[in-house]
Amino acid sequence: MKTETAIFAGGCFWCMVAPFDRQPGIISVVSGFTGGHTVNPTYEQVKTHTTGHTEAVKITFDPQKISYADLVEIYWHQTDPTDAMGQFQDRGDNYRPVIFVNDDEQRQIATASKARLQASEQFEAPIVTKISDVQPFYPAAAEHQRFYRNNPVVYAAQEAGGRADFIAEHWQTAPKVD
Repeated sequence: MKTETAIFAGGCFWCMVAPFDRQPGIISVVSGFTGGHTVNPTYEQVKTHTTGHTEAVKITFDPQKISYADLVEIYWHQTDPTDAMGQFQDRGDNYRPVIFVNDDEQRQIATASKARLQASEQFEAPIVTKISDVQPFYPAAAEHQRFYRNNPVVYAAQEAGGRADFIAEHWQTAPKVD
């Protein structure tokens, strides 16, 4: 089986796992850090806003079952694409929204999707989510993996921090995934 990867940053990585993890064709979703200058940073280091990293998820998927374009659409439905310096109650550069692309094909897909979202006028503010080249990805410690399953009470509180309400208000329908 041929697999591909996608890396998305959309605020707290705890909240970015479940929407992808539940899709057919997803092999794994790993919480971690990317986009910074410190090699193999810890959660505590990234929280200091000194490493340059953002929390992200690295998704390994079967492109025969789910496309990269589908993953990008799922991604939009988990974020506030108009907020460049955080997501919901999570503030700062380590929570910035970024689509990290592996190649020109992913860049074209992500760029076209972002343009369609901007043209839709669904949001009054500009779409500021960055599209950047993939950078080294460092998995977070085990206690941060599949957090929604392992810590449902804390996860629910995180979702209650504005993400769930924003999604319900702005993304009334789930993206269609074949």
